[in-house]
Amino acid sequence: MRYVITGASRGIGFEFVHQLLERGDIVDAGVRSEEGLRRLEPLRRASRGHLRLHPLDVAEDRSVRAFAAKVLEEPVDVLINNAGVPGLWCTLADVDYVDMLRTFAVNALGPLRVTSALLPGLLRGGSRKVAHVTSRMGSLSSNHEGGAYAYRMSKVALNMGVRNLSNDLRGHGILSVLLHPGWVKTDMGGPDAPLPPRESVRGMLNIIDGLRAEHSGRFFDYQGEEVPW
Repeated sequence: MRYVITGASRGIGFEFVHQLLERGDIVDAGVRSEEGLRRLEPLRRASRGHLRLHPLDVAEDRSVRAFAAKVLEEPVDVLINNAGVPGLWCTLADVDYVDMLRTFAVNALGPLRVTSALLPGLLRGGSRKVAHVTSRMGSLSSNHEGGAYAYRMSKVALNMGVRNLSNDLRGHGILSVLLHPGWVKTDMGGPDAPLPPRESVRGMLNIIDGLRAEHSGRFFDYQGEEVPW
């Protein structure tokens, strides 16, 4: 199987790469920074050609087009839109609208850009699956705390975008699903998070592996439980 993963150099994305290589899959990894490319280089050298690294900023059209030109040389079985940023976690009085626009560009528009650009490869693939890493913080009915305006609102926008994709791509046999990874111990999740990346990613891969047509457009956590909208 050939997987394409965005935001692959840290945390959840790095763990996706690691587990997929462990089980023998081929991975094309999109990475925004030179530091991130260096972080993945040992895995690439050990992968015997199963890991390919590509520069990618999902918020930039030109970067996504260049990424797609490389990736579309072969069919794509599964796309995992993982790249995301936390934005500033602040109260209403401290909202930074420039930061909010950047957060939307990455978290909400980025997955749409990448999915659209890689659509020809997905149509040639055998599995035709797209998984989008979102958050329970984008669930309207689960929000009882407020705050984190940029992150919460960008994930709500992503969730609606994926619901749209599931409808628009159904006729092409492409499944599009939302995944909440849990509160994971990463740079974004922080040291107090209870869930190790390995457990979160193992659960999400189990869901991706078992996706069927009736799951498209739905919102699941890493344990396979449906998350309320």
